[in-house]
Amino acid sequence: MKRINIKPRNNWQNAVEKLGFGFHTTNLPYWDESACYEMDMKEILFIEKATAELWDLCLGAVQHVIDTRGYQAFGIPEWVIPQIEKSWTEDHPAIYGRFDFCYKQGELKMLEFNADTPTSLYEAGIVQWFWLQDFAKEKDQFNSIHEKLINYWQYLKNYLNRGPLHFSCLKETLEDLTNTEYMRDCAIQAGLDTKLVFIDDIGWHEGTRQFVDMDGQAIQNIFKLYPWEWLVKDDFGKHIPEDSNRACWIEPAWKMILSNKAILPVLWELYPDCPYLLPAYFEEGKLTNYVKKPILSREGANIDLVMKNVSIAKTTGQYGTEGFVYQELFTLPNFSDNYPVIGSWVIGQEPAGMGIREAGTLVTDNQSRFVPHFIS
Repeated sequence: MKRINIKPRNNWQNAVEKLGFGFHTTNLPYWDESACYEMDMKEILFIEKATAELWDLCLGAVQHVIDTRGYQAFGIPEWVIPQIEKSWTEDHPAIYGRFDFCYKQGELKMLEFNADTPTSLYEAGIVQWFWLQDFAKEKDQFNSIHEKLINYWQYLKNYLNRGPLHFSCLKETLEDLTNTEYMRDCAIQAGLDTKLVFIDDIGWHEGTRQFVDMDGQAIQNIFKLYPWEWLVKDDFGKHIPEDSNRACWIEPAWKMILSNKAILPVLWELYPDCPYLLPAYFEEGKLTNYVKKPILSREGANIDLVMKNVSIAKTTGQYGTEGFVYQELFTLPNFSDNYPVIGSWVIGQEPAGMGIREAGTLVTDNQSRFVPHFIS
């Protein structure tokens, strides 16, 4: 794995905006094509193999949490547990997830799994692919995201309830809307009838006991780019068990288990011999070098990196009241003060591609950049 400084395309901003990528730059650059990462096929196959194996282990860990009723460690409300268990036993469909990996010196370690509302899908599946066509179209990329999304939506067609598939995210969130509309576009290409409704606009009809959109149409199926832990705190989310339609939610309720960092100690307890896992515990004091993580934090908030029991990097934020986990410290590789994390995608139960985000610090936060890659 090499980081290469390159010259950005002339008028690259216009090129990515034509793809519908409107959040390439905010107050800081997010899409960064002044560099790229070169990887050989052996490394890609290694990442692909690890992704497939870890996905299987994650499913085993969900089964373990359900069998042992270990929900308390995850901070999951009692009232939603039947919904989780029903969605698991009825095999409600899950379409995607993103593992965050640290890869250095031939070792690959899972840092966490973004299982419920992973973003950077559009950048990984579309934007970096079109960059490659301009940069070196004779090269390849670990990227079958687009094809796998269309194929899996096609497969799920027969498992959804009758009626349109609604797609939803919060209003005025350009990144979430872009990713949501990209998922919707893939579903349209797969032949599904779709409709956009913002989370803010979903209503509850007391008479029919159903969720409805702005047109009063009952919601039968819904893809949401909105975290389950927020949904269960919302008043309208508490109606989910009462829904007479039994709407199909994607991602399903059982993803509440996998999207929670409390899964990290569970994975380590179950699979301590897995070479891709780092030791992780609910209790402090078992590790000398570790990362302290809130079980539900996002974008690198409230993270504390500790080496020899001394904090070496710390971020602030609004998380932590829900509890913490302690994971062995495995620092990101350093490429001239750029620290990349590999986001490896699972789509339709299969490895599907990757995107690389890098930050100027050891914690990948909301100021990280997306940097494209190619296979040498």
